[in-house]
Amino acid sequence: MELKQIIFIVILIAAVSIFIINISRLLSYLKLAQPDKRTDHIWKRIIHTLKVAIGQSRIFRFRVAGIIHAGIFWGFLMLLFSAAEAVIQGIYPKFSLLWFGPFYPVITISTEIFCLIVFISVIISLIRRFIYKVERLQGDKSEVKDALIVLLSIFFIVTALLFYNATMNFWNPAHEWMHPVSIYISKILPDSSVNLIFHISWWVHIVLILAFANYLPFSKHFHVYTSIPNVYFSNYEPTNKVDRIDFEKEGIEKFGVVDFEDLSWKSVLDSYSCTHCGRCTSVCPAHITGKELSPRDIIVQIRHRTLDKAPLMKKQKKLPEGKKLSEKENEVLNKKFVGDYESIEALWQCTTCGACMQECPITIEHVPAIVGMRRSLVMMESNFPAELQSAFSNLENNGSPWAFSASQRTDWASGLDVKTCAENPDFDVLFWVGCAGSFDDRAIKISRAFSQLMKIAGINFSILGNEEKCNGDPARRTGNEYLADMLVKSNIETLNNYKVKKIVTTCPHCFNTFKNEYPDFGTKYEVIHHTEFLLDLIKQNKFKFKNGNEVKKIGYHDSCYLGRYNNIYDKPREIIESIKGFEIKEAQRHHSKGLCCGAGGGQMFMEETKGKRVNIERTEELVSLGTDTVAANCPFCLTMLTDGVKTLNLEDKVHVQDVAEILLDNVEK
Repeated sequence: MELKQIIFIVILIAAVSIFIINISRLLSYLKLAQPDKRTDHIWKRIIHTLKVAIGQSRIFRFRVAGIIHAGIFWGFLMLLFSAAEAVIQGIYPKFSLLWFGPFYPVITISTEIFCLIVFISVIISLIRRFIYKVERLQGDKSEVKDALIVLLSIFFIVTALLFYNATMNFWNPAHEWMHPVSIYISKILPDSSVNLIFHISWWVHIVLILAFANYLPFSKHFHVYTSIPNVYFSNYEPTNKVDRIDFEKEGIEKFGVVDFEDLSWKSVLDSYSCTHCGRCTSVCPAHITGKELSPRDIIVQIRHRTLDKAPLMKKQKKLPEGKKLSEKENEVLNKKFVGDYESIEALWQCTTCGACMQECPITIEHVPAIVGMRRSLVMMESNFPAELQSAFSNLENNGSPWAFSASQRTDWASGLDVKTCAENPDFDVLFWVGCAGSFDDRAIKISRAFSQLMKIAGINFSILGNEEKCNGDPARRTGNEYLADMLVKSNIETLNNYKVKKIVTTCPHCFNTFKNEYPDFGTKYEVIHHTEFLLDLIKQNKFKFKNGNEVKKIGYHDSCYLGRYNNIYDKPREIIESIKGFEIKEAQRHHSKGLCCGAGGGQMFMEETKGKRVNIERTEELVSLGTDTVAANCPFCLTMLTDGVKTLNLEDKVHVQDVAEILLDNVEK
C-alpha cells in the first residue's frame, strides 16, 4: 500500500468519525422534543418527497432563484458519482466508473454538464448575495460568512473535478468525447504539469468534499442532509391543521410550547433544515406591512435554542449525584424560548395565513409552531393582547366572539322562512351560518344571499339557530385550546343529536375546522364550502341566468383558509365566469400567492398597532385593478376588504361582494 493511500485512509477515517459523532449528537436532540407520528401513508410521502425534494417543485415559485438552486441541487446529485469514485480510488486506485459499462458515458457526460451548471449557478448566487444584495438573502455577519464559505467550497470542488477530468482526457484521448467541458481545459494544460495537476486536483477535490461534509452540520446548509427527510416527514396535504390537546390525558404539566423541548421533534428537524432563504418572511403579510414578525427568524431561533439547551439537558442527566451545572449553564438552561429567544409581540402578529409554509421549499411548518407558542402564553401565563379578553369571554358565555346572545342567531334570516333543525329535522343539508354570518352586518348579506340561492335551487336545508356555537377556530388559533375544546365538543353533541351528515358553510374558517380538525374528535361529516355547493348546482342547471349582454371584469381575492389551506381556487372563479359576460381580472398576488386580508389568526379581534394595516395593503392592490367589483369567498375577508375600501374613500367606486351575492344578482328569482 502506497503512502498516498495510507494518508488518505487516515483522513477518511477521521472525517467519517467526526461526521458520525456530530450527526449523532444533533439527532439525539430530537429525542428530547415531543413525539409526533409521521410514519403513516408511506407511498404518499415517497411521492411527495420525489415531487418536492428531488423534483424541486416549490423552488421554482421564485423563478430566478429556483433555477439557480435547482442547478446546484441536481448538479450535486450527479457529483455523488464522482465523489464516490474519488473516495474508492483513494483506497483502491484501480477502481473506475468504467465498470458501469454502457452507463459510464451517460454518468460522465451528465456530471460534466451539471458541473458547468453548478459553476455558473454559484457565480450567479455570489453576485445576487454580495453585489445585488437581494434583501431576503441578507443576514448577520455569521450568515454572510457561512454563505461565502459554502459557495466557495462548492466552486472549488467543481473546479477541482473539472481539472482532474482534464488530466484524464490528456492521458486517455479516446474518452475526450465523454468530457464535454473539461476537454477545453485539457487543451491548455502544459505537458510537464499534467501529473502534478492530477494529484493536486484529486486531493483538493476529495479533501474539500470531506471538509465540506463536516462543516455542513454547523452551518445553515445543514439542510443538504436534512431537507429530504424533512420533506418526507412533512404534512403533505394542503392544510395547516392544528392538532388537538387531549385534556383528559393524565400527567400533562404544560400546555403549548414554552421551550424547545415542548415542540415536536419535527419542529426541531424543521429548524435544522431551514436554509435561511427568507422566502417565508418575504411573503408574510405582517412582515410586508412593517411588523416585527419574521417566520424565518422563529425557525432560526428554534435551532439556536436547541443547540444552547439540549447539550445542557443531556449533561444534567449524566451528572453524578451532588454535582450541579455551573451558574452560567443554569442561566442558559432556565431561559425560555418564548420571550427570551422570540418576541412575544411578534407571535401575536401572525395571521396564520400559511403563506410562509406555502413558499418554503422544504415544507417547514411555521404556523403550528406559532400556535403552540400562543397556547403556552394563553393557558400557562394568561399573557395575551387585552382585546382578546372580550372575545374569549364572549366565546365562553355566548358561543360567539361578539357580545350577542344566542337567541339573536336567527335574526339575520328575518323574512326568508329559513327553518331550524328543530323545526325541520328531515333536512338534507345543514347550513352552518357561523358567527360572522349571524351577527356581522356585512356577512349577514352573504348568509341571506346564499339561503335565497338554496331556496331557488329547491334545497331542503336547515340551520341550528340558537343551538349553533362558534366552531372554535378563533380560540384555537389564538392559543386558547381549552376553550376551543369545549366549543368543539358542544357542537359535536348538537350535530350528532340531529344526525347531521352534510354541512355547507359560507365561512372558510368553519369549513377548514369542520373538514380538517373535527375528525380528530371522532367526527365524519361531509363538509362543503358554499362556492363548491353553488358550482355544483349551476352544473345541475338549478339556476336560470338573466339575459345580460354586459361585459364585466371582476377583481378576485382568494381566502387563505379556502385556497392555501384546502387548495380550492378555481371553483369560485368558475361560478363568476359562468355568468354571461363576466370575467376574472387577477390581482398581482393571486391563487396560492394571494395576500391575506389580515383577519385570520384572531387578528379580526385584535388591534393592528404596528406598521401598515394588512387589509389596506391588500385593498390597495385589488382596487388598482380598476374593476368596480371585487369578489371574495369569506365573510372575514369581505369585512376587511369593505373596511379597506371605506378607509381609502372608494366605497362609491368599488363594491366588495361575496360570490353568492354576485350569483344571486344574475339569476332569475
